[in-house]
Amino acid sequence: MAEVTTLFWDIGGVLLTNGWDETARRRAVEHFGLDWRDFEIRHERLVAAFETRQLTLHEYLEQSVFHAPRPFTVPDFVAFMLAQSQPCLRALRVAEEVARTTRYLMAAINNESLELNLYRIRKFNLRNYFSAFFSSCFLGLRKPASGLFQLALEITQRSAEECVFIDDRAENTAGARALGMRTIEYRSVPHLRSELRNHGVEVSLA
Repeated sequence: MAEVTTLFWDIGGVLLTNGWDETARRRAVEHFGLDWRDFEIRHERLVAAFETRQLTLHEYLEQSVFHAPRPFTVPDFVAFMLAQSQPCLRALRVAEEVARTTRYLMAAINNESLELNLYRIRKFNLRNYFSAFFSSCFLGLRKPASGLFQLALEITQRSAEECVFIDDRAENTAGARALGMRTIEYRSVPHLRSELRNHGVEVSLA
Protein backbone atom coordinates (compact mmCIF):
# COMPACT_ATOMS: atom_id res chain seq x y z
CA MET A 1 0.00 0.00 0.00
CA ALA A 2 1.28 3.47 -0.89
CA GLU A 3 2.58 5.70 1.87
CA VAL A 4 0.25 8.56 2.77
CA THR A 5 1.57 11.91 1.56
CA THR A 6 -1.59 14.02 1.54
CA LEU A 7 -4.53 14.68 3.83
CA PHE A 8 -7.69 16.34 2.54
CA TRP A 9 -9.94 17.67 5.30
CA ASP A 10 -13.57 18.68 5.35
CA ILE A 11 -14.00 21.89 7.38
CA GLY A 12 -17.62 22.18 8.52
CA GLY A 13 -18.60 19.36 10.85
CA VAL A 14 -14.97 18.37 11.46
CA LEU A 15 -12.73 21.35 12.24
CA LEU A 16 -15.43 23.99 12.62
CA THR A 17 -19.15 23.93 13.14
CA ASN A 18 -21.09 23.87 9.89
CA GLY A 19 -21.33 27.37 8.52
CA TRP A 20 -24.90 27.51 7.21
CA ASP A 21 -26.52 24.15 7.83
CA GLU A 22 -30.09 23.44 8.93
CA THR A 23 -29.29 24.12 12.58
CA ALA A 24 -27.83 27.54 11.80
CA ARG A 25 -30.72 28.37 9.49
CA ARG A 26 -33.29 27.42 12.12
CA ARG A 27 -31.55 29.70 14.60
CA ALA A 28 -31.72 32.53 12.07
CA VAL A 29 -35.40 31.91 11.37
CA GLU A 30 -36.20 31.99 15.09
CA HIS A 31 -34.00 35.02 15.78
CA PHE A 32 -35.38 37.13 12.92
CA GLY A 33 -38.96 35.84 13.01
CA LEU A 34 -38.98 34.34 9.51
CA ASP A 35 -41.30 31.69 8.13
CA TRP A 36 -39.30 28.46 8.17
CA ARG A 37 -41.10 26.71 5.31
CA ASP A 38 -40.88 29.69 2.97
CA PHE A 39 -37.24 30.33 3.79
CA GLU A 40 -36.21 26.68 3.46
CA ILE A 41 -37.94 26.26 0.09
CA ARG A 42 -36.08 29.32 -1.17
CA HIS A 43 -32.79 28.15 0.34
CA GLU A 44 -33.01 24.72 -1.26
CA ARG A 45 -33.66 26.31 -4.63
CA LEU A 46 -30.62 28.59 -4.29
CA VAL A 47 -28.03 26.64 -2.31
CA ALA A 48 -26.28 24.89 -5.20
CA ALA A 49 -25.75 28.18 -7.04
CA PHE A 50 -24.80 29.91 -3.77
CA GLU A 51 -22.11 27.35 -2.94
CA THR A 52 -20.67 27.30 -6.46
CA ARG A 53 -20.32 31.08 -6.73
CA GLN A 54 -23.11 31.58 -9.21
CA LEU A 55 -24.83 33.74 -6.60
CA THR A 56 -23.18 36.21 -4.25
CA LEU A 57 -24.15 36.32 -0.60
CA HIS A 58 -26.21 39.44 -1.18
CA GLU A 59 -27.98 37.88 -4.17
CA TYR A 60 -28.75 34.78 -2.10
CA LEU A 61 -30.15 36.91 0.72
CA GLU A 62 -32.17 39.09 -1.64
CA GLN A 63 -33.95 36.00 -2.92
CA SER A 64 -34.19 33.97 0.30
CA VAL A 65 -34.82 36.65 2.97
CA PHE A 66 -35.15 40.18 1.61
CA HIS A 67 -37.73 39.45 -1.09
CA ALA A 68 -40.12 41.15 1.36
CA PRO A 69 -39.71 44.17 3.68
CA ARG A 70 -37.89 43.30 6.89
CA PRO A 71 -37.42 45.14 10.21
CA PHE A 72 -33.71 44.26 10.10
CA THR A 73 -30.91 44.93 7.62
CA VAL A 74 -28.73 42.80 5.39
CA PRO A 75 -25.66 43.56 7.59
CA ASP A 76 -27.66 42.42 10.65
CA PHE A 77 -28.43 39.10 8.98
CA VAL A 78 -24.90 38.60 7.65
CA ALA A 79 -23.43 39.25 11.10
CA PHE A 80 -25.74 36.60 12.54
CA MET A 81 -24.75 34.13 9.82
CA LEU A 82 -21.05 34.61 10.49
CA ALA A 83 -21.50 34.30 14.25
CA GLN A 84 -22.77 30.72 13.82
CA SER A 85 -19.25 29.56 12.94
CA GLN A 86 -17.33 28.24 15.92
CA PRO A 87 -14.09 26.23 16.16
CA CYS A 88 -13.94 22.56 17.12
CA LEU A 89 -10.78 23.06 19.15
CA ARG A 90 -9.81 19.45 19.77
CA ALA A 91 -10.11 18.54 16.10
CA LEU A 92 -8.16 21.65 15.11
CA ARG A 93 -5.45 20.53 17.49
CA VAL A 94 -5.16 17.24 15.59
CA ALA A 95 -4.83 19.11 12.30
CA GLU A 96 -2.20 21.35 13.87
CA GLU A 97 -0.22 18.37 15.14
CA VAL A 98 -0.25 16.68 11.74
CA ALA A 99 0.66 19.93 9.96
CA ARG A 100 3.53 20.51 12.37
CA THR A 101 5.22 17.29 11.28
CA THR A 102 5.66 18.87 7.80
CA ARG A 103 5.46 15.34 6.38
CA TYR A 104 2.15 15.77 4.60
CA LEU A 105 0.45 18.06 2.15
CA MET A 106 -2.57 19.39 4.02
CA ALA A 107 -5.53 20.72 2.04
CA ALA A 108 -9.24 21.33 2.55
CA ILE A 109 -12.13 20.04 0.45
CA ASN A 110 -15.42 21.65 1.37
CA ASN A 111 -18.78 22.87 0.14
CA GLU A 112 -19.19 26.53 1.02
CA SER A 113 -20.23 29.90 -0.36
CA LEU A 114 -17.44 32.33 -1.20
CA GLU A 115 -18.02 34.95 1.47
CA LEU A 116 -18.50 32.45 4.27
CA ASN A 117 -15.53 30.37 3.15
CA LEU A 118 -13.18 33.37 3.09
CA TYR A 119 -14.43 34.57 6.47
CA ARG A 120 -13.87 31.17 8.08
CA ILE A 121 -10.39 30.76 6.58
CA ARG A 122 -9.36 34.14 8.02
CA LYS A 123 -11.26 34.00 11.32
CA PHE A 124 -9.93 30.60 12.34
CA ASN A 125 -6.44 30.92 10.80
CA LEU A 126 -6.95 27.88 8.58
CA ARG A 127 -3.96 28.88 6.45
CA ASN A 128 -1.86 27.76 9.41
CA TYR A 129 -2.91 24.20 8.63
CA PHE A 130 -3.65 24.06 4.91
CA SER A 131 -1.66 24.82 1.78
CA ALA A 132 -4.71 24.71 -0.51
CA PHE A 133 -8.49 25.06 -0.33
CA PHE A 134 -10.53 23.04 -2.81
CA SER A 135 -13.82 24.74 -2.04
CA SER A 136 -16.99 24.46 -4.07
CA CYS A 137 -17.03 28.24 -4.47
CA PHE A 138 -13.59 28.13 -6.15
CA LEU A 139 -14.09 25.04 -8.31
CA GLY A 140 -17.77 25.31 -9.24
CA LEU A 141 -18.39 21.73 -8.06
CA ARG A 142 -19.81 20.35 -4.83
CA LYS A 143 -19.11 17.18 -2.91
CA PRO A 144 -19.83 14.35 -3.45
CA ALA A 145 -19.27 14.98 -7.19
CA SER A 146 -16.27 12.92 -8.29
CA GLY A 147 -15.05 15.82 -10.43
CA LEU A 148 -14.21 17.88 -7.35
CA PHE A 149 -12.03 15.12 -5.91
CA GLN A 150 -10.46 14.50 -9.31
CA LEU A 151 -9.51 18.17 -9.63
CA ALA A 152 -7.93 18.10 -6.18
CA LEU A 153 -5.83 15.11 -7.19
CA GLU A 154 -4.81 16.64 -10.51
CA ILE A 155 -3.91 20.03 -9.05
CA THR A 156 -1.85 18.53 -6.24
CA GLN A 157 -0.40 15.88 -8.60
CA ARG A 158 -1.13 13.14 -6.09
CA SER A 159 -2.36 9.62 -6.75
CA ALA A 160 -5.56 8.66 -4.99
CA GLU A 161 -3.81 5.85 -3.15
CA GLU A 162 -1.51 8.24 -1.27
CA CYS A 163 -4.36 10.47 -0.05
CA VAL A 164 -6.65 10.34 2.98
CA PHE A 165 -9.93 12.28 2.93
CA ILE A 166 -11.67 13.14 6.22
CA ASP A 167 -15.35 14.11 6.25
CA ASP A 168 -18.29 13.74 8.61
CA ARG A 169 -20.75 12.65 5.90
CA ALA A 170 -20.84 9.15 4.46
CA GLU A 171 -21.95 10.29 1.00
CA ASN A 172 -18.86 12.49 0.73
CA THR A 173 -16.39 9.84 1.85
CA ALA A 174 -18.04 7.45 -0.64
CA GLY A 175 -17.36 9.94 -3.45
CA ALA A 176 -13.68 10.10 -2.57
CA ARG A 177 -13.39 6.36 -2.03
CA ALA A 178 -14.83 5.72 -5.50
CA LEU A 179 -11.68 7.32 -6.93
CA GLY A 180 -9.43 5.15 -4.78
CA MET A 181 -8.74 7.60 -1.96
CA ARG A 182 -8.53 6.34 1.61
CA THR A 183 -11.23 7.86 3.79
CA ILE A 184 -12.09 8.54 7.40
CA GLU A 185 -15.71 9.22 8.32
CA TYR A 186 -15.32 11.63 11.22
CA ARG A 187 -17.11 10.63 14.44
CA SER A 188 -15.01 11.98 17.27
CA VAL A 189 -11.48 13.21 17.97
CA PRO A 190 -10.33 9.91 19.55
CA HIS A 191 -11.70 8.01 16.54
CA LEU A 192 -9.94 10.45 14.20
CA ARG A 193 -6.60 9.96 15.94
CA SER A 194 -7.02 6.19 15.83
CA GLU A 195 -7.94 6.14 12.14
CA LEU A 196 -5.05 8.42 11.18
CA ARG A 197 -2.62 6.09 12.92
CA ASN A 198 -4.22 3.12 11.16
CA HIS A 199 -3.33 4.83 7.87
CA GLY A 200 0.24 5.37 9.04
CA VAL A 201 -0.18 9.10 9.60
CA GLU A 202 2.11 10.54 12.27
CA VAL A 203 0.05 12.10 15.05
CA SER A 204 0.60 12.72 18.75
CA LEU A 205 -0.63 10.20 21.29
CA ALA A 206 -2.27 13.03 23.26
